[in-house]
Amino acid sequence: MILLILLDARASQPSEWALFFGHFHPLVVHLPIGFLLVAALLEVGRRLGKLGVEESTITSILFWSAVSATIACVFGYLLSLGGGYEEETLNDHMWQGIGVAVFTWIAWAVKSDWLGNRIPAGSALYLPAFVVALVLLGLAGHLGGSLTHGSDYLTQYTPEPFRTLAGIPPRKTAIAFKPITDVNQAVVYEQIIDPILQSRCVQCHNADKSKGDLRYDTAEMLKKGGEDGPVFIAGKGLESAMVKRCLLPEEDDDHMPPKGKPQLTEGQVALITWWIDQGASFDKKVADLTVNEAVRPVLASLGGGGPIEKGGIAVAGPAPESPVLTMAVPAADQKLIDEVKKTGLLVLPVSKEKNQLEVSAVNARTFSDAQATVLPKISQQIVWLKLSDTKVSDATLAQVAKLKNLQKLHLEQTSVTDAGLKNLKGLAHLEYLNLYGTAITDAGLAELAGIKSLKTVYLWQTKVTETGLMTLKKALPTLEIVGGVTEKTFTELARATPPEGKGDEQKKK
Repeated sequence: MILLILLDARASQPSEWALFFGHFHPLVVHLPIGFLLVAALLEVGRRLGKLGVEESTITSILFWSAVSATIACVFGYLLSLGGGYEEETLNDHMWQGIGVAVFTWIAWAVKSDWLGNRIPAGSALYLPAFVVALVLLGLAGHLGGSLTHGSDYLTQYTPEPFRTLAGIPPRKTAIAFKPITDVNQAVVYEQIIDPILQSRCVQCHNADKSKGDLRYDTAEMLKKGGEDGPVFIAGKGLESAMVKRCLLPEEDDDHMPPKGKPQLTEGQVALITWWIDQGASFDKKVADLTVNEAVRPVLASLGGGGPIEKGGIAVAGPAPESPVLTMAVPAADQKLIDEVKKTGLLVLPVSKEKNQLEVSAVNARTFSDAQATVLPKISQQIVWLKLSDTKVSDATLAQVAKLKNLQKLHLEQTSVTDAGLKNLKGLAHLEYLNLYGTAITDAGLAELAGIKSLKTVYLWQTKVTETGLMTLKKALPTLEIVGGVTEKTFTELARATPPEGKGDEQKKK
């Protein structure tokens, strides 16, 4: 079967079977490492007279070293078909791995009772073959780490004076990004987008390791794209691969960053989407672009230095025009806060002076409807509530309805339905609602139409249709809809919404 997989893998597009077995390479490769090192220790102990080990024991260990090294080579080849590795380093690693297998087989053969006596000068070949196998093992291991983690993975923290003595170049310092003191004057790509890419994407997309033949480490490489073409389409953020992959479920094989790696925050995804929507410029400043509702609070949180001015819109903080964020409420009873925390929720201050709180389930993914009954106990103080990716459903929204000062609500990746959204109608201060990855349909949008305070709603990967979106936009003309809208719909929505100040004139006509 392995032979068939290898033959099939020679095709331009490797089969799923090839990639499946290839992903076992990191697991299998540790077997020959362990076997060879154990064999080496036993051999040294035997020759020094410190261990009473039968030669047949070492021979047996060498046999399994050779077998596992051979399997590791096959699986390593299959893994390499997935691409994304620096070619020269990959080739060196491959031949060194093959060398480990070959010389281990030689060492086993000349030492075995079955073949040893049949090979001329076999005893003289044993030790050199064993030593060469161990040396190649170390070299292959180093390059394997380089392919996975970067060329300086093993040496990046070498201290002085050993660094100088070994001829290792000075340590690479972290890229120094310009601090943002005035968001309005920040260069969007250089000071906002590139730092996100460096912290979340460059680990797998760099000069040494370029998954999908894609690199994010420089602007030039980002513009070039990868083996599947461009990663962004200027003016079309939600249609760009670098955004679409971030929005896939984390369990999806195409989700980026991969599961287990540090993920982009919602704000970071919003910033990248906004940058692409605005033309993906590499030299424009924030002041040169149009700031929408989705990125206003995110941009404002990046630095001070005055409001963001564009088209008469000023942003000095997270939705500063919101009446509820300027309203002081009584301080919550600490015993009640502790009771909320016992469910695993984080309780953080939004404004200490005004006693407003943010409650987040970022560390409580199992938070459920039964636990949601604690939320109304600090109903006056909760203005931001994050229940994304938890076990909550419509029953929790009945409790959320009691949070009369709620301004921001995250429900993405939960089991809420259209029926549950009926509970939100009485939230007079609700401005932000995230429904990404839920089963919401047009019927749910009809429920939202009655929330006049609503300013931003996220609808990525929901079941809404263009008809439902058009209806919602007509009911709430100033609503910012993020996701769930095609380019055609955006145009139709724009036509359906009269320019500011023109509505009354059109009615008179």
